[in-house]
Amino acid sequence: MKKTICIAMLSGMIATSAIAQKNKTVKNEPFPSFDREAHRGGRGLMPENTIPAMLNTIDMGMETLEMDTHITADGKVVVSHDEYINPLFSLTPDGQEIPKEDGKKYVFYKMNYADIAKFDVGSKPYPAFPQQKKMKVSIPLLADLIDSVEHYVKATGKRHVFYNIETKSSEKGDGTVNPDPETFVKLLMDVIEQKKITQWVVIQSFDKRTLQVLNKKYPNVRTSWLVSNKKSTADNLADLGFKPFIYSPNFSMVTADVVRECHEQGIKVVPWTPDTKEDIAALKALGVDGIISDYPNFLQ
Repeated sequence: MKKTICIAMLSGMIATSAIAQKNKTVKNEPFPSFDREAHRGGRGLMPENTIPAMLNTIDMGMETLEMDTHITADGKVVVSHDEYINPLFSLTPDGQEIPKEDGKKYVFYKMNYADIAKFDVGSKPYPAFPQQKKMKVSIPLLADLIDSVEHYVKATGKRHVFYNIETKSSEKGDGTVNPDPETFVKLLMDVIEQKKITQWVVIQSFDKRTLQVLNKKYPNVRTSWLVSNKKSTADNLADLGFKPFIYSPNFSMVTADVVRECHEQGIKVVPWTPDTKEDIAALKALGVDGIISDYPNFLQ
């Protein structure tokens, strides 16, 4: 009987230990005192949301890699702003232009990653960003991008960077271009946790639902509330329903009062995307905690 009790107690202790280990929170790395982020990897200079762009961001000394994510038909997390292959800067697998009428034909949520990876998103001239370096490059998996970044940082001895990762989703897109919020967050966090970078991550979104799921299920993960509207800071924060780590408004919304109101609540302000030196200087003068820009060279 005593042996049976001891075995039962030991089994219970092991189970409890396993649960405790699973629920153990990761200690977040100290966030930069001023956070410089290259928007989509600095699309003013490099093909957006690609691995070469992210490595270039590291070389330019930025503190954070800013990127967007979508989910594919086979449940992979890909790094892309648009939910489809964008014909403005993409070529077909055989190097041809994508007809304008096929602009939204290639939706990631309806394609397997193996097919998405065949498209070239870096060779075609992009008139909106004439300084952008051209190269043949594909849309990456988030997992592959993280592997490349972590290897590069280790191999070069450069400072470790943060990852600001956006969930590109909306209620309107549920089931057509994106999964439901819980599924999106689960797939994203599975990659982040597998790669052991949680302490370096901020998850941003315009979709408050994904941030709310994160706040409930992954409370240790830092969040950033993206906004672009005419609401007050108080109304936007009330709409989210909890206090995010970062309040990230369109740069045109930022005033001294916005910065003061957020700082009084312990919330950082990191606006997007001022793309002139004058606008960047004005935001710094207001006391923002960081800036997201298409031109990381203006942030150096």
